[in-house]
Amino acid sequence: MRDFNDHDLAYHLATGIGDIVRGTRAGGLLHGRSLAHVANEVAQTWTDDVLAVHRPDDGTLSEGVSDDLSRLEKSRVWIIDVIDGTKEFSTGRSDWSVHVALVVDGRPTIASVGLPDAGRVFRSDQVDYVDGPSSGAMVISRNNPPAGVHEVADTLGLRVQPMGSAGAKMLSVLLGDADVYLHAGGQNEWDQAAPVGVALASGLHASRIDGSPIQFNKPNTYSPDILVCRPELAERVIDAAAAKLGRADSVDSAP
Repeated sequence: MRDFNDHDLAYHLATGIGDIVRGTRAGGLLHGRSLAHVANEVAQTWTDDVLAVHRPDDGTLSEGVSDDLSRLEKSRVWIIDVIDGTKEFSTGRSDWSVHVALVVDGRPTIASVGLPDAGRVFRSDQVDYVDGPSSGAMVISRNNPPAGVHEVADTLGLRVQPMGSAGAKMLSVLLGDADVYLHAGGQNEWDQAAPVGVALASGLHASRIDGSPIQFNKPNTYSPDILVCRPELAERVIDAAAAKLGRADSVDSAP
């Protein structure tokens, strides 16, 4: 059996999950909730089996899988979301993503984020952000935009652009299509770990909206907010968020 290093394993997991999930759309036989349910179940089962074979001693955390908290005793934990943006996927949109991250001692050291409908997977060991002219855009959640976000955008002189999954929004910043991704409506660790890992590896700024690092593999997987942006904008965004959004909830608060 081939021995994969962690970077390659994360990449092949993200690629394989994307192929499996897209395959459940075949022939248009399933739609809506049925499609999302089957896609999640099949992709998650495959992912669990792959990790059981290749990394049996590592911990895991995934959306929709019972969390027995044994991961808290592990230094290495795989944090995975097989479909980030289920609504977008199940309604035929392309702005959904696949998240695979290996968190070591609370930090996403290795990550891959896939955009399956675009046929692309971005891996943390082979990525740089597009350092071109400003796009003038700030991407926000389509389904759960934070109150006050338009005021933040106005302060920064940016237009607001709603988009689907967290991974798709982070990648829009990485690719230069947006300057800032800001969210303050609450997420979970599987929404953030892989995007944060890829963003930091690319040279982008990624943090809580107050500028503090985002911690992973916590007992409570809830995380109140996230900021990913071009590094030269980080201080201005953090100041604007503090003025317009206020102090974020504790990371240990329930959503």
